[in-house]
Amino acid sequence: MNNEEKITQLNNMIKESNKIVFFGGAGVSTESGIPDFRSKDGLYNMKYKYPPEQILSHTFFINNPKEFFIFYKEKLNSLKYEPNIAHYILAKLEEEGKLHSVITQNIDGLHQKAGSKNVLELHGSVLRNYCMKCNKFFDANFVFNSKDIIPKCECGGIIKPDVVLYEEPLNNDIYEQALKDISTCDMLIIAGTSLSVYPASYLVQYFRGKHLVLINKDKTQLDYMANLVINANIGDVFSKLK
Repeated sequence: MNNEEKITQLNNMIKESNKIVFFGGAGVSTESGIPDFRSKDGLYNMKYKYPPEQILSHTFFINNPKEFFIFYKEKLNSLKYEPNIAHYILAKLEEEGKLHSVITQNIDGLHQKAGSKNVLELHGSVLRNYCMKCNKFFDANFVFNSKDIIPKCECGGIIKPDVVLYEEPLNNDIYEQALKDISTCDMLIIAGTSLSVYPASYLVQYFRGKHLVLINKDKTQLDYMANLVINANIGDVFSKLK
């Protein structure tokens, strides 16, 4: 079966499903121009003063906030990017009552920018930032456009992005809701993720519905579980959904 036939099959699956959950990884955002982490051109394969995995850890943030924010402001500022066709189609499916929720590993806020309402952000979001001292909220513009390298609150506290760094736990409420949504939906569409990193590989095991679809440029270790596998860019696939 070629990809055109597979996309026709995907359209039919969507039509006959009533509760769809979408699980997306970095491949959803790369279509908007945002670099991913692990590909050959990703952030982890670029040369920096410190390894990105180290910079994006809780210990590094606490001990070296200046270097953290230099990297964060330069590499993780998603405010200049716009949603792509996949984001908009997902928002449309939600508006039509087909899509129950979007579960994302991305922190860029593009699903909400496209109009999606029920978005579960497993790794947090650059759009939310809180003072570590008084817990006051600050938006992304304040942090990314701060004249000081380290953004600070009026109370003197450092403002920390609400993103899950290495060594930090996932938000348990969001994780539990994602698990519940996956275990109760009748169709699960997974796109733009290799499914090799926790919690993605773990959450998928809870799917009990009828249609499991995997859309990814490369093969994944869980392809064998799927009813339909499409090896293509997510934008190419979603642009052909009706």
